[in-house]
Amino acid sequence: MVDPSVVTVAANSNQSLGLVVALVGNPNGGKTTLFNSLTGLRQKVGNYPGVTVERKEGRLDLPSGREVRLIDLPGLYSLTPHSPDEELAREVLLGLRSDISSPDVILNVVDSSNLDRNLYLTSQLLEVGIPVIVALTMTDMVDRAGNKIDVQELSKRIGVPVISVVAPQRIGISNLLDAVDRIDCSIQPSYVHEVPSEIRADFDTLLQVVAEARSLPPNVAHMEVDRFLMMDRDTDHFLMSRPEIRNQVSAIRERIAEKGIDFAATEIEGRYSWIESVTQGIVVETDSLRKRPIDANERVDRIVLHPVFGYLLFFFVMAVVFQSIFTWARIPMDWIKSGIDFTGGKLEAHMAPGDLRDLLKDGVLGGVGNTIAFLPQILLLFFFISLLEDTGYMARAAFLMDKLMSKVGLHGRSFIPLLSSFACAIPGIMATRTIGDRKARLITILVAPLMSCSARIPVYALMIGAFIPPVPVVSIGKFTLLTLPGVTLLSMYFLGMIAAFCMAWLFHRTILKGIAPPFLMELPPYRVPHIKDAAIQMVERAWIFLKRAGTMILAISVVLWALTTYPRHLELPAGERSSHSIVGVAGHIIEPTIAPLGFNWKMGIAIISSFAAREVFVTAMGTVYNVDTGSTNGRVDLQDRLKADRDPVTGKPVYTPLVAVCLMIFYVLAMQCMSTVAVVRRETGGWKWALFQMGYMTGLAWIVTLLTYQIGKAIGFG
Repeated sequence: MVDPSVVTVAANSNQSLGLVVALVGNPNGGKTTLFNSLTGLRQKVGNYPGVTVERKEGRLDLPSGREVRLIDLPGLYSLTPHSPDEELAREVLLGLRSDISSPDVILNVVDSSNLDRNLYLTSQLLEVGIPVIVALTMTDMVDRAGNKIDVQELSKRIGVPVISVVAPQRIGISNLLDAVDRIDCSIQPSYVHEVPSEIRADFDTLLQVVAEARSLPPNVAHMEVDRFLMMDRDTDHFLMSRPEIRNQVSAIRERIAEKGIDFAATEIEGRYSWIESVTQGIVVETDSLRKRPIDANERVDRIVLHPVFGYLLFFFVMAVVFQSIFTWARIPMDWIKSGIDFTGGKLEAHMAPGDLRDLLKDGVLGGVGNTIAFLPQILLLFFFISLLEDTGYMARAAFLMDKLMSKVGLHGRSFIPLLSSFACAIPGIMATRTIGDRKARLITILVAPLMSCSARIPVYALMIGAFIPPVPVVSIGKFTLLTLPGVTLLSMYFLGMIAAFCMAWLFHRTILKGIAPPFLMELPPYRVPHIKDAAIQMVERAWIFLKRAGTMILAISVVLWALTTYPRHLELPAGERSSHSIVGVAGHIIEPTIAPLGFNWKMGIAIISSFAAREVFVTAMGTVYNVDTGSTNGRVDLQDRLKADRDPVTGKPVYTPLVAVCLMIFYVLAMQCMSTVAVVRRETGGWKWALFQMGYMTGLAWIVTLLTYQIGKAIGFG
């Protein structure tokens, strides 16, 4: 064991890069909160090289002045991986990836309210050969339960520094930074479990062979041999490429079986025996009258997980979220629009007429500006999702939805990927890696894009704001709780969910027949949400959205402006020139295929443009309508343009509430995101399922929109 009092500062192998610290822990253990508390806004999000697993990295300064690169590894329960993200975390910790710096220190986040479960991972981290510091989180919950953890004794028994922290209040953060600053980086691995004596000789022989074949240090080779012997099948790339070593592994497994040894069970039992010795007497009861706060959780769960009231509560929570998104975002959206119009007016007043002025006003402000105006609604969605996750409600919603999803062939674990798809389908699809059953995972991937992502919000908000009147739907006295715009927005999200469940049911009973596997999950205790974490997530998403608006959306706006402007027909009235441009000619060609849906050529151009990304629909519409309208004293507000548009033949409004609803339905169901298509191809190993998904979603969108428009017209709704 390592003496936790050691304060030697060792040479850092990555000194030129700063001290590299890996943040490791179980899911729902407070890891994200601690990461945000340590790094604040000094963090960035990307993907690991060669894979689609999200990578979060932040920077912080130690008391000595040294800079730290803090890597937030994917949450995992053990170093025996069961999914690609767990495999990646393991490879980073063991130094098996040449494209990522090996950590100098492991900061192990341990949930003090679930010590036994969390310390299983700790027992493995002690064997990695990298100094470990334990950050003991949720200690405030233990205190409220009337208990106390003897932190010093726990540190002594584990053999590493243990620091109690309450990250939201920054309690213990300075002690944690001091511990990182003083850690000795030259420690040796401490083995918690022993290999059974009956196979010790065989184990050591294999260990030496693997170490030499892969040029691994003994402790890493030890963990690799451990993993080989615990595997049911030889799916490891190294074993598949070295048949002689694979045969040696198989021979040892046979000898283990002959001797009646369950290698995996022996290791697990050994680790839990160590955990028992570590935790015995560590938690001290200080106030028996305040004990068992779990009773409060159980009382709340009787309502939240009720087979009737639970679903009603879920619907109510979603209704409040979406009504708030539409109501609260109105003021900042108006500010942004006013700023865009102000800028447009200044351009017209101070720039000479010409192509450059038209490009800046109609292309950049008219396209990108109208898209950015919907940023407040996107940020509010992420804010509410973060709060609901922090409270522990989302885990309950997953548990509640399991029974319903199992009937349509979806795994209970599918709920989190589907929920993630409300923000963006790409991380939702990547989150399916936690689903062990191949068919259940594939069904989830195929239906995840049907969940309304944040990129659809600009489309919904544009149509709802312009054509859905703010009629009260639910009121108490003079107070309006729910309006028609809020109900419409909520309906679009529920339409996506219903479509996802229906298509999953169809796939489950046709092309992907199978049995929905059972679902087990741990329900975290209810917690007070951390506003700071939600705010940091909002800032991250705002930056990602603005970068996208400043690159891809800007480029599309410029190209669309040029295609909508040229060739110039100055002899025609301003409102007719774009109809004869390159875009206009192309739009009239495709118009017959979308006219039965109630769409004209301008909408068709916007739909095609938005295959790059759904929010480009607003960009394209803004560009086309600003070019088409000409000078209007700098105003570039797209909703005003749409309301004023008239059919040149009939003189009737082009847009009606029915057309607005049809456009939203089309965007609920259609696959309008090339990035998602690329990720599906990557996750499924080829183009087969990616093209199938794009085909079925486009066909579904066309058919449902056609029926909606034609039935709506027939009953006089148009």
